[in-house]
Amino acid sequence: MKKLTKQDYQVLREGTTVIEADPFGEKVLLLSDGTYLKLFRARHLLSLARIYPYSKRFIRNAQKLAEKGIPTVTVIELLRIPCVHRTAVHYSPLTGKTLKKLGDNIDLILINKLGSFIRELHEKGIHFRSLHMGNIVVTPENRLGLIDIADMKIYRKPLDREFRIRNFQHTARYPEDMAALMRFLPSFIQGYQDREGSPFRTAELQDLLTTIYTRK
Repeated sequence: MKKLTKQDYQVLREGTTVIEADPFGEKVLLLSDGTYLKLFRARHLLSLARIYPYSKRFIRNAQKLAEKGIPTVTVIELLRIPCVHRTAVHYSPLTGKTLKKLGDNIDLILINKLGSFIRELHEKGIHFRSLHMGNIVVTPENRLGLIDIADMKIYRKPLDREFRIRNFQHTARYPEDMAALMRFLPSFIQGYQDREGSPFRTAELQDLLTTIYTRK
């Protein structure tokens, strides 16, 4: 882990744009060269995050996703920035547009691809708790990939039914996401069920997702 002095950090920050922040400070910075800096803090004094920080989890997840053939960000380096009490990951973005940015341009073909992609994640043991349209990117090669990948567990086996249901619930974080999924729900289900071995019957999955995506 490379340590940055206050001066080093000030130089790195020159010409940056703050992409995300919260009451505790900046969280994501777009640097002048087009790369990103994601900042992490330990939320509690006695926390596993102080021993194994989220920045290291982010890097581990990026490596495992790449091994499993899932497009994601490219890590440049891991940083420690004592002057702001943060660790950070410097990375190159995944080229493309998020599904959220596509907005009304999302169609049934893309939703079918999304269903197939989520099935792929589940079969590869990937439980991404921040799975929503703002974190799913369509690449120039017309593939789907993931960003903002710190909050993730990757298992050696396919996810069981319980974890899959939880993951579907994560996709219902935002009303606009639910509306898009409901608009093309049969196509989404077809994409998810396209390969053999689904733990859900098609009618069961439709009832389940309808309940999730029409909740208030």
